[in-house]
Amino acid sequence: MVVRDRQGEALRMALGLTLMDDEVDVFAAGRKFDWTEQDLTNIEVLQELEAGLFSDHRENEETEFVATEMMAHRLAEYDHVIPY
Repeated sequence: MVVRDRQGEALRMALGLTLMDDEVDVFAAGRKFDWTEQDLTNIEVLQELEAGLFSDHRENEETEFVATEMMAHRLAEYDHVIPY
């Protein structure tokens, strides 16, 4: 899941995909996100479910930093990439 604009919707979709027992990673791309309380709850649940949470912006403290170039390499390894 690549998040740029609709972070709330993307996090809800990522949670839904965990029900399929698929590996789910979320990449917050391009900016510092102002997470809502609901977003933070969804992030917490994703972390408990061992989903990867990554960002190319160091100020997104809830995520693990990954450089944009490395993010691009990792995205090429997935079967499906869903942009938001």
